[in-house]
Amino acid sequence: MVKEYLRVFKSAPLCGEVKLSGAKNAVLVTMASLLLAVGRSRLHNVPASFDVFNMIELLKWLGVLVVFDSNAGVLDIDTSCITSLEAPLDIVKKMRASILVMGPLLARYGSVRITQPGGDSIGSRPIDFHLKAFARMGAEISFFDDAIEAKALTLSSSRFILDYPSVGATENILMAAVLAPGVTVIENAAFEPEVFELVAVLRKMGALIELAIPATILVRGVKQLEPVEYTVMPDRLEAGTLLLAVAATGGEVEMPNAPVQAMSLFIEKLRDMGHLVTTGESGLGLSFKAHLSPRAISFKTMPYPGYPTDLQSPTMAVLSVAEGTSVITETVFDNRMLHVPALQKMGADIEVRGATALIKGVAQLRGGAVEATDIRAAAALAIAGLMAEGETIVSGVPHLLRGYAGLDAKLRALGAPVSFVSM
Repeated sequence: MVKEYLRVFKSAPLCGEVKLSGAKNAVLVTMASLLLAVGRSRLHNVPASFDVFNMIELLKWLGVLVVFDSNAGVLDIDTSCITSLEAPLDIVKKMRASILVMGPLLARYGSVRITQPGGDSIGSRPIDFHLKAFARMGAEISFFDDAIEAKALTLSSSRFILDYPSVGATENILMAAVLAPGVTVIENAAFEPEVFELVAVLRKMGALIELAIPATILVRGVKQLEPVEYTVMPDRLEAGTLLLAVAATGGEVEMPNAPVQAMSLFIEKLRDMGHLVTTGESGLGLSFKAHLSPRAISFKTMPYPGYPTDLQSPTMAVLSVAEGTSVITETVFDNRMLHVPALQKMGADIEVRGATALIKGVAQLRGGAVEATDIRAAAALAIAGLMAEGETIVSGVPHLLRGYAGLDAKLRALGAPVSFVSM
């Protein structure tokens, strides 16, 4: 079997302008939410990532009619004739976001059966929050080998105080609640930009949702929702990844559609490293100029508005050649340091102590054959390759393609010597 790899060489400074794709973490839940309405909806700015195609496959299995113009980024979804309420293992195991169809199907049809979701091996992400919430709303939860089934004649409103501001649990509860009579309250809810995006989509569909301080979502159930036409927000994580690639090479870039209001702390940390970041007055777009001798920084990953865990590994790659010692503490996922051995193989001086990594900047990384274990690790190793002497071969390419749409092409347009090869 021929396997595909990403080949990366040391790069001159990346320069140019780049337009961001739609946010993967926003579009997947938006696609799931369309199951709540009957009829044809249209989404714009949809990225052609593997996870989007996986969600399309799942929706088609359920009976949804899907037409995707991947070049235009336009996705049509018609939910008029759902024929199945079961998500099979061979589809669900490909991505964790499959769990997000549970709330909509349970709310609209009163039944759903799904296998345990797959995805990246970045640590425990239990779905207990989701299932306990459905049970409190009146659903009967049953377990069959690898499958989970939820049934309810009707869902009732309830009040939830989440132990942890889980994005997936917040989204699933929110979607289950929009058709439940009464008022559902979600306290300690996740307030990520992608959750706000889901709220905006549901409101446009006719849902009655209010946001309150601190971190509270109130949902007043309605009888039905309507199909919608919506444009997906730009991907803040793709923006961060590309900015780190430019920073790694000492380059400059313009991002006219960067969602800077959703990237505040990340941008401040770039400035702390010495890079120049100028943001647009309207809260959209930025200009970036890299500092040629970036400084070490320290941070902890946290739920939004904290430092995003999805940018931890790409940031670590850049810090591996920064002046001084950086300290990174991972608080979101318990197994998100799997990229460290690969960076060490490339010459990075990194010591891991539990959930904390100490990164002492080195003068130079060296190329080699390394394997990516998850989406963001793949991006981190690609960035490291742009700084390393010689050739870097990154395996685990499907991880990269799950999370990014055309990242290699965008890097090449900025001048990066990267390409996919079969070996």
